[in-house]
Amino acid sequence: MEQYEPLTPPQRAATLRSMTNGRGALARRSLLRAGALGAVATAGLTGCGIPAAGRTGSSTTSTDHSATEKVVDFSNWTEYIDVTDDGKHRPTLEAFTKRTGIKVNYTEDINDNVEFFGKIKPQLSAGQDTGRDLMVLTDWLAGRMIRLGWVQQLDSANLPHAYANLAQRFRSPDWDPGRAYSYPWQGIATCIAYNKKATGGRKVTSVSQLLDDTSLKGRVAMLSEMRDTIGMTLLDMGRRPENVTDDTFDAALARIQKAVDSQQIRKFTGNEYTDGLSKGDIAACVAWAGDLVQLRIDDPDIEYVFPDAGFLFSTDNLLIPNKARHKTNAERLIDYYYEPAIAAQVSAYINYVCPVAGVQPYLAKIDKSLADNPLIVPDAAMDAKAHEFRSLSQDEDTRYEEKFSKLIGA
Repeated sequence: MEQYEPLTPPQRAATLRSMTNGRGALARRSLLRAGALGAVATAGLTGCGIPAAGRTGSSTTSTDHSATEKVVDFSNWTEYIDVTDDGKHRPTLEAFTKRTGIKVNYTEDINDNVEFFGKIKPQLSAGQDTGRDLMVLTDWLAGRMIRLGWVQQLDSANLPHAYANLAQRFRSPDWDPGRAYSYPWQGIATCIAYNKKATGGRKVTSVSQLLDDTSLKGRVAMLSEMRDTIGMTLLDMGRRPENVTDDTFDAALARIQKAVDSQQIRKFTGNEYTDGLSKGDIAACVAWAGDLVQLRIDDPDIEYVFPDAGFLFSTDNLLIPNKARHKTNAERLIDYYYEPAIAAQVSAYINYVCPVAGVQPYLAKIDKSLADNPLIVPDAAMDAKAHEFRSLSQDEDTRYEEKFSKLIGA
């Protein structure tokens, strides 16, 4: 059974970067307010190490009250579901309640994976109910939760739409082969973005250009998230992030260091690169596709590319914690969001990669431009380029984050 010690200084630094300007701060429709994130950062980093704990017989059993209690308690990230223009209604949740009679207590109480884990770890480690039936965690933490034995295996009998409609690219991550414990809520793609006015009309299509093209010197940004920046560089070098080793990690790091030393790279950023990209201060960068759907509406000079060498792909995932009171109700809600018509409503609002096969015609009825957008509905060519950064051990994560923090000056 895997065990975890309190976060090391490099891991805490990486978490703080994520919470304030990285993936943890990535908006689900618009950017999270920095003030709110700053408030949770201090609390989240105080005693937030994942404790040494594992599965026990008593901690994994759970009485399901779904038949008598028509409710499901759902924790999600801020602005990560469809809402009406006035912000007062969540149409798909309300339709689920009308159809099933199950009330959804929906809470936007996830600002960062580690900070949220700090809220629920005392109950999980003690084998107690967290007060939640369903939660959304990013893939690396979802995998750790599974290995710790703190989430429940899903009943496929309650998930006919999910089982049938899960897109192929999402079906078997290394941390949950066959999706026994999780289903994706949304996918997150990492790509290259550039301002064609700032590049003089020249296309930027590879990490090699970012690191070596002197016409871009001093106007390149890379992400402050280790997996994204190292992973994209590995792919450009002909290496697979799924198979990263100490040697290949160090080789990618050295290549980026060379571009830092030559001042080719202007800075390492979270999603604040969007402002510099629009202004032209940043000519090209590694970017998150979820930022670009809205950014390109406002600025037609912004272009994006999924390099021929490949791109990084990750997921936010639905999981049911141990001792959840309403497991069957939670599974019914998961399955509901795998009906293509329902998935289309969510995708049209939040603009992330949809994990549901067959969503495109329903999305086209809402907005044809969204249905044709590979940032939301990837095509076969994009699928072929997608790669995932493999799960890291605690020791690897500590060492890699320490080296990366030195590189970016964090």
